[in-house]
Amino acid sequence: MTSLWRNRDFNLLWGGQVLSELGDAVAGFAVPLLVLILTGSVVQAGVVATISKITTLVCHLPVGVLADRVDRRRAMLAADGVRLLAGGALAVLIVIGQVRLWVIILVAVVNAAASALFSTTEHAALRSIVPAAELPTAVARNEARGYGVALAGPPLGGVLFGIGHALPFIGNVVSYLASMAGVLLIRGRLQQQRAAEPDRYRAALAEGVSFVVRDPFLRAVLFIAAPLNFAITGAVFTIIVSLQRNGTAPAVIGLIETVLGVGGLVGAVLAPLLQRRLGLAPLARILCLAATGSLLISALLMTSVAAVVPVAVALVIAPAGNAALFGHVAAITPDRMQGRVFSVILLGASSGAAVAPALAGTLVAIGTSTATVLVFAAAMASAAIIALVSRGIRRATPITPDRPAEPGSGRANAESSGDPADA
Repeated sequence: MTSLWRNRDFNLLWGGQVLSELGDAVAGFAVPLLVLILTGSVVQAGVVATISKITTLVCHLPVGVLADRVDRRRAMLAADGVRLLAGGALAVLIVIGQVRLWVIILVAVVNAAASALFSTTEHAALRSIVPAAELPTAVARNEARGYGVALAGPPLGGVLFGIGHALPFIGNVVSYLASMAGVLLIRGRLQQQRAAEPDRYRAALAEGVSFVVRDPFLRAVLFIAAPLNFAITGAVFTIIVSLQRNGTAPAVIGLIETVLGVGGLVGAVLAPLLQRRLGLAPLARILCLAATGSLLISALLMTSVAAVVPVAVALVIAPAGNAALFGHVAAITPDRMQGRVFSVILLGASSGAAVAPALAGTLVAIGTSTATVLVFAAAMASAAIIALVSRGIRRATPITPDRPAEPGSGRANAESSGDPADA
């Protein structure tokens, strides 16, 4: 990561997002507490969270098109500005005692939509400020940022909410100011020159979907990421439900997310080393096989909190695999299509994760926790098979300073090997 620490523009963007994502984590922890105090209903607290997640899913594809059509710097500033105003309004209403449930829902929807725009645009802009060979390392640093924030945000949110109910949201507003400052200080352009007349929305979206589906590597990433997220999310939810049914203390169950977060954070720190030692294709295969094995072991330990340990071990490999795959995606995707390609893959990956808890709850209700985790292990095994046999994964050539990316697609990379069949 040495050279990235000297990349001024990347560090400005990354540092601003450390604070912004920390503010989101703090406020995200406080929202259900606020709803519980306001309504006394656990169901309504869950409804707010569900509406927020649905909004994010619905926005993935539209914001992908938007990130490829508009000035990316202005898009990120606009997204931060909208979130700042929404969060500030909520904080004021809390202070004066006029907050209502519909206001919390409205703010959650606005924040989810604006966050989807910012994160997609940030990813799309990454290729403009980071050399192609360093993109996997940059993605690994972003992974580390996410895991670190996930560990620090909830405890800080609890402390601030205990001092004053508006404090988490005021802190989030300040974090958006830091994010805007970081974006404004970036010197370089965040996109290449574009055509004067952009395609219509449907044509642009169809082009992005077609680009992913037709490219062997991008298609493989989509079919690996979806079952991976689905399986891990469902298994973790099943472990939590199983421990609750067995009378495990809530404080012990609360440690599950901490254990998983530590595993992911350690993996994100080790990711550049693992990428250098193993390479892209081996990492993708090891990740899928390790995740499959971890779920099989967890299925045997469902009556104990030890069931989460194998999953945490698999998450040590996950950031390196994610960084290698998504760094390569960014390197081989043309700048004009970065937003759409990322949003298509992210929609597939997050859709599976969104339905996993509901499916897990249903399966546990009609069967056993062990059988439920085995179902998710089978889904993970399908991703492992794809990683093992996929031509796109097998023939993906790592991007290095001596072997730059061909801006086009994975097919362009394959063509550089001289084998027409690779295309």
